[in-house]
Amino acid sequence: MSDYDRYASSRVGAGVARPGVAVDQGLRAYMIGVYNYMTLGLGVTGLVAYGAFALADVHFEGGRAVSASAFGQLIYTSPLRWVIILAPLALVFYISARINSMSVASARNAFIVFAALIGLSMSTLLLVYTGASIGRAFFATAAAFAGLSLYGYTTQRSLSALGSFMMMGLIGLIIASLINIFLHSSGLQWGLSILCVVIFAGLTAWDTQSIKEMYYGGDSYEMTHKKSIHGALRLYLDFINMFQAILMLTGSQRNN
Repeated sequence: MSDYDRYASSRVGAGVARPGVAVDQGLRAYMIGVYNYMTLGLGVTGLVAYGAFALADVHFEGGRAVSASAFGQLIYTSPLRWVIILAPLALVFYISARINSMSVASARNAFIVFAALIGLSMSTLLLVYTGASIGRAFFATAAAFAGLSLYGYTTQRSLSALGSFMMMGLIGLIIASLINIFLHSSGLQWGLSILCVVIFAGLTAWDTQSIKEMYYGGDSYEMTHKKSIHGALRLYLDFINMFQAILMLTGSQRNN
């Protein structure tokens, strides 16, 4: 399961409460910026994941990895793999704590580095699942995400209660996932994957509404772009976690 981080600094009602064409255009530009940054992050993650797997030069026999290049052994079997796993978590907390004091360029670069680290970590999925099943899971996630985000953007109903409920579910999911590290229960993992899809589906809609409400027409260029990066990070995490859960539920493993 990828790193989790939620942000609750939105200014409820700001932006949507201001009538006028200028505000509507500003809000659209702001949200396009959010989705553009998110798409950039996903693109970086995908390219790094594929590039790392290609450089690892893993050879399979009977669906199982039997050999890898020195680079592959370094990132998959050496102690460095723990750095690769934990570094994104540290970086996302750093971005969350420092984004207000960062420049736009620094925030953007930190987000790209974060996405690259996630890609390096997620390259291990190519060791387990077939490329075709990863592609199917990605497009299924993209379709679900688009619908949920569109709902969160267009609905007039407040999703704050849903968001609070999903946050409680997320805490329970993290605890149960940590417990299953020791239990190694495939049945529990299957149930957690279903729960993960549900939770991040709800969070996608809520986050979109929350990000929309963060918009304020009087913000400076720099503040608007920082909010866009901030929002992109939230939606990026929703997408990545939902994708991994869907892949666990529907993916075809190499050894099957």
